[in-house]
Amino acid sequence: MRREWMEIVEHSAVAKDTYRMVLKGQIAEEVKDPGQFVHIQVSDRFFLRRPVSIADVHPDKSEITLLFKVLGDGTQALTEKQTGDKLDVLGPGGQGFPIEEDVREALIVGGGIGVPPLYYLAKQLVEQGIKVTTVLGFRSKEEAFLVEEFKELGSVYVTTDDGSLGEQGLVTDRTGELRGSFDTYFSCGPTVMLKAIANQLDDVRGYLSMEERMGCGIGACFACVVHTPEDDEKGYRRVCCDGPVFKAKEVVL
Repeated sequence: MRREWMEIVEHSAVAKDTYRMVLKGQIAEEVKDPGQFVHIQVSDRFFLRRPVSIADVHPDKSEITLLFKVLGDGTQALTEKQTGDKLDVLGPGGQGFPIEEDVREALIVGGGIGVPPLYYLAKQLVEQGIKVTTVLGFRSKEEAFLVEEFKELGSVYVTTDDGSLGEQGLVTDRTGELRGSFDTYFSCGPTVMLKAIANQLDDVRGYLSMEERMGCGIGACFACVVHTPEDDEKGYRRVCCDGPVFKAKEVVL
């Protein structure tokens, strides 16, 4: 993991309370897997860094793309940054999504701000000749993003809580109908969604990316632990360094 002052080269709103930021620096050249994140020091006013998943990578330009949602004072302050500003960034952090050699057809399931890291994953899957089907869930049309970008990579189904975009309902309404059309699934989103997906697809190989609050971001403070099955000798995993991506049966939701 590298610490670097990365330059903001693009910054814009993409949906309600959701922003896209492109950062330039050497960290972009060190991203190994989709699903990794960076840890951002927003300013001296905030003691803790903010973890943000990497949504896309352009190593030839030394650029990474981030999408983040305003969830508090820290991310609100991040929206006030300007193009040309520099951010104190640690990264890339965590263990990303593995792409097994025998994957032929993949299902991607994203919910809300859990969608961004799945975009870079989808691009990597398609580059390897793997068929990708995506199911995205949002609260409403005004909070949706990356839908058109995913459509360039394969079939896309969208659900919203209020029915303002796609189908009204939950992502599990659609994933249940897609059973049998994929050999591996990858998911990121709220814990309640991940639990529902893991239970519904318990006989399919799956990987989950966990969303947890982090302290240090390097595994020292144990602020982001998740539990593992009772027969596991350790009993927990740290999301920041053992994850954020885990095998679906590796963690207890």
